[in-house]
Amino acid sequence: MLFLLILLGLITYYMLQRSVSKITRTPIWILWLIMMTPALIWTTWTFVYGEKQPPLGLVIIPFIFCPYLYWLLLQWGRYTPSELDKSKTENSNSQSKPEIDPSETINQTVPKLAIDKTEEINLRNCFPWTVYYLRNLEYRPQAVICRGQLRSNPEEAYQTVRENVKGKFGDRFLVVFQNSFQGKPFFALVPNPHSSNTQSQEYEEYKRPIILALGLLLITLFTTTLVGAREIVGISEKAIQYNPSLLIQGLPYAIALILILGCHELGHYITAQLYKIHSSLPYFIPIPFFLGTFGAFIRMQSPVPNRKSLFDVSIAGPIAGFVVTIPLLIWGLFHSDIVPLSESSGMLSIDSLNPTFSFLLAVLSKLALGAELTANKGIDLHPVAVAGYIGVVFTAYNLMPIGQLDGGHIVHAMFGQRTGMVIGQISRFLLLVLALINPEFLFLAIFLFLLPLADEPALNDVSELDDKRDFLGLLMLGLLVIILLPAPKMVIQWLNF
Repeated sequence: MLFLLILLGLITYYMLQRSVSKITRTPIWILWLIMMTPALIWTTWTFVYGEKQPPLGLVIIPFIFCPYLYWLLLQWGRYTPSELDKSKTENSNSQSKPEIDPSETINQTVPKLAIDKTEEINLRNCFPWTVYYLRNLEYRPQAVICRGQLRSNPEEAYQTVRENVKGKFGDRFLVVFQNSFQGKPFFALVPNPHSSNTQSQEYEEYKRPIILALGLLLITLFTTTLVGAREIVGISEKAIQYNPSLLIQGLPYAIALILILGCHELGHYITAQLYKIHSSLPYFIPIPFFLGTFGAFIRMQSPVPNRKSLFDVSIAGPIAGFVVTIPLLIWGLFHSDIVPLSESSGMLSIDSLNPTFSFLLAVLSKLALGAELTANKGIDLHPVAVAGYIGVVFTAYNLMPIGQLDGGHIVHAMFGQRTGMVIGQISRFLLLVLALINPEFLFLAIFLFLLPLADEPALNDVSELDDKRDFLGLLMLGLLVIILLPAPKMVIQWLNF
């Protein structure tokens, strides 16, 4: 518990430092303390009263009061637009963003934008009145906002304007097409950090050697093997020191987990390459404790072209990872042992797991173990089953429709950024309700409340998806539901638990 609290605190401070330090005078440590207050209260309660259920008010009131106080202090110290513009002008090397709307930015380091009168005339000529009737231009330190009325299909309008801008200005600008807070489409021109004169230098940062990716992979293979042998198989450290060959018993867990995480990230990477989105290779994060790794990631440099590519890149990871997870989980469950349930049994107990907390896990467990698995029995998971179980949890976490998570990108692509943010907020409160029913979800609920709701928009963030992608997105959200929700009593009876 203490380790999770420290980890949560470090992640929270890092996120606040990255997201709000440049928009408010309020000290970050005060905002951090307010955000951490619910976790500190519940951790203190656990240390004092153990497993005793806290009062309902102690659970709900911090979630209501602390975000409101956080918002008040953030707004109280918020810089004015003129102060932000002045700060950006004085510090040309700062990693700033186009000042369009809080949710309408591109996460790129860009130089200051400047166009003269002749270029302004050329810019106005890039907007045919039959496609997008341009009314006025607004100049910002790092963007030119082009507001008007859309008179054609969004995809046609974006392609026409982008080609015209490229014909007049080359690759000097990125053309952004988004909806304002009032729901009116507008264009924005921002400096292209990957123009021909700087592109090769910029991409070198992301074209890291394959040796680095392989090195991290090998280190992660070792740390997951160590954790698998020590924490899952149950071999003592002294025994491992005396006989290092015992580490081999942790390999099934390590290989299965790396395969699941690697396929997830390769799904993102391959799809990004198909859309010519520059991205790094998957990099694993090794640690010698916990699961043996904090997962893997890829880093995309170039912006996402449209909502279609945003959807495809985002959904490819969960699909690829889940396709690998299911057969590994079923095989691992088939080789797991059935044990009596005890007071310590739950979703975090791999040596006495009660699978009924998850509809999907209950069905798969019954499929693999058959009639031997009854209502008073739990599962002592095989190491491969542990990796598969982590894969299911990892899939559910990434499919949460919040901010920068894959699910957040998916709902953004399906419904637009504003509606996606609303869905994310509702999802956070629903998970909090689920945590009141099952306290083992509490840490996840707290962590998701710390994630920002907005994600990075696509260049063309107005054109909508086709029906096939909308249906696939709903299927993936349905997968999230059957992973998180407990099996209904009718299903439990039907499965003969």
